[in-house]
Amino acid sequence: MTGFERSATVVVIGAGQAGLSAAYHLQRRGFLSALEQTPAGAGDLPTFVVLDADVAAGGAWQHRWESLRMATVNGIFDLPGAPQPAPDPDEPSRAAVPRYFAAYEREHGFPILRPVRVTSVSPDGDQPDAPLQVETDAGCWRARFVVNATGTWTNPVHPVYPGQESFLGRQLHTKDYVDLEEFRGHRVAVVGGGISAVQQLEEISRVATTVWYTRREPVFIEGGFQRETTGRDTIAQVTAEVEAGRPSRSIVSYTGLSWTPYAVAARSRGALQRRPMFTAIEPYGVREADGSFTSVDTILWATGFRPALEHLDPLHLRNDLGGIALRGTEVLADPRIHLIGFGPSQSTVGANRAGRDAVTAIARRLREESALSA
Repeated sequence: MTGFERSATVVVIGAGQAGLSAAYHLQRRGFLSALEQTPAGAGDLPTFVVLDADVAAGGAWQHRWESLRMATVNGIFDLPGAPQPAPDPDEPSRAAVPRYFAAYEREHGFPILRPVRVTSVSPDGDQPDAPLQVETDAGCWRARFVVNATGTWTNPVHPVYPGQESFLGRQLHTKDYVDLEEFRGHRVAVVGGGISAVQQLEEISRVATTVWYTRREPVFIEGGFQRETTGRDTIAQVTAEVEAGRPSRSIVSYTGLSWTPYAVAARSRGALQRRPMFTAIEPYGVREADGSFTSVDTILWATGFRPALEHLDPLHLRNDLGGIALRGTEVLADPRIHLIGFGPSQSTVGANRAGRDAVTAIARRLREESALSA
């Protein structure tokens, strides 16, 4: 880390959908860029900066697998105030969405620094209103508030099974998946019961022999989701979880799976014949729950992601349940921290709303503090 230190009223960590929403609403409320000299006469107007670990715009979308097309992705809501151009259904999402994000950043001129990786956030003193010390690989920032929008992509879940280290084939996670052609002619175990697992299972089953393993019986919703009703009910359930301080689960664990075109295609191909989880991994395959052996060349762990929050560990935000209790986007254990794109705001529309709500809460606190000091 270099030695310089800078300051901002608000440091936003991450420039995906949630982070860009926060930047938009900070700018609209008059927060100035912390990267520029404060204009004469501006007084003590608040400032903000966005720190993003990626080298380019696009958040996690720029890392999605090559074969994930715009026709396949679940609905992506518009960024605040910027309708998306009509998508080409055959274009990879890893190209189309980052291009949209990059244009949005240019239009608004947000103060974004990249690539800057935040390594830790810690209190700079014992007082409740003490600044926060945001350590990065490019220097240190002091902030009054931190809006965390780091998502989950950098924190994949890697289950551990007996004998895993003995396997002589290939093991990879969803985040390492590129294209179905790398599996042509292989025997592939796909592990996981979420949307990405079904998408990748369908693709790989076109060119390989696949076996699908899940911990629980997958639940497919007949007739598809009622978008408004399902979304509202899901948000209510996840909100209740995080307000109670319980670790939130994946969205699909609340909603079930929909019979999307790729799920229907996988079923038609016979790829949705789910097996219970194997009990062990051996050099040339897996030991089934019934004791039989299945030979496989590759194990694809489509086992999801957890929120990437390790840099917040010095703040001791987690409770005895392992969760982080929120009120809105504000962390109950430390109201200087806001989590967006987390819990009930994991969806793109939820991320938009959370960015707005975090900024509203921060502006309210600043007004209250100003009134008390007047």
